[in-house]
Amino acid sequence: MIWLTWRQFRGSAAMMATLLVVLVATLAATGPNLASGYSAGIAACTRDSTCDRFYDRFFDDYQLPFLAVSLIVLLLPALVGLFWGAPMITRELEAGTHLLVWNQSVTRGRWLAVKLGLTGLTAMAAACLCGLAVTWWSDPLDKSAVPDLALMAPLVFGARGIAPMGYAAFAFVLGVTVGMLVRRTLAAMALTLALFAVIQIAMPLLVRPHLMPPVTATFELGKANTDHIGINRDDTTAVHIGLNTAIPGQTGAWVLASELVDPSGRTIAGSDADGPVRISTTSGPCAPAGPTGPGMDGCLVEINRLGYRQQATYHPLDRFWPFQWIETGIYALLTAGLTWFSFWWIRRRLS
Repeated sequence: MIWLTWRQFRGSAAMMATLLVVLVATLAATGPNLASGYSAGIAACTRDSTCDRFYDRFFDDYQLPFLAVSLIVLLLPALVGLFWGAPMITRELEAGTHLLVWNQSVTRGRWLAVKLGLTGLTAMAAACLCGLAVTWWSDPLDKSAVPDLALMAPLVFGARGIAPMGYAAFAFVLGVTVGMLVRRTLAAMALTLALFAVIQIAMPLLVRPHLMPPVTATFELGKANTDHIGINRDDTTAVHIGLNTAIPGQTGAWVLASELVDPSGRTIAGSDADGPVRISTTSGPCAPAGPTGPGMDGCLVEINRLGYRQQATYHPLDRFWPFQWIETGIYALLTAGLTWFSFWWIRRRLS
């Protein structure tokens, strides 16, 4: 049975191995230069105190390969479920070859176990290797990425660490289960892709933020967490501030909410949106006739003195690996549940 399964699967396994070898070789060849360039840039900018500009320039130079390798890891589990999981059983059901195997003293449970074990373990190993290799290669870029593409950001988190292994295992067993229920290859592939996409979207939106209690804290306003600040020349009563999702001293954090609060601690309406917020003050450097450009730093100092703060709810970067293990465990439980259902279905319902 193992030999038969391998004969059916070896073409797909060879293609996957070839793609992984090419990817790992490319990452291994370019990774050391990427790391050395980052180290040299950090050493130089630390002396000149211009690291913010270095981060922006360094990430911009490698943004395209950064997005490309992340996309590869994100797509791999979906492709496993689509092309390995969904057709594996439906192909046999449509051709009727499963009946031939079952009449050769091979039980249904053993037949399914060998197929799930050999192909599923291969999918998990490939996804794990791909995720860890990209995590190693992209480490300098993850440290310099903009907040929306930081390591804990939903789009990047799923392409790093061991989480892709859990995704691949779940996608594969999901495809097998859907295939046994639908019994049509094309329909099973389409339904598998749709279900997996829905779950992958729901996880960072509905589940991941609550894996651990988020941290809520207030921070002074500065260049790190302020997008822009402007003073109306024709209106002497307001300063306009636009917050971003960065948090001072919490590089790489996953920010769930960022709002501006007044001196009494109340949230200023509209401060969690993309638009600027009006703050009534005409004192000192925030006066309409005050300086512009570098003088805006003085206005921020004045606004902080008045008691305005950024209030952020976030998950810090040091939760990356705990989240990776917890989320992988969740997908492992889902995979185990679908596996149990597949064995139950094939013994009781499938003919």
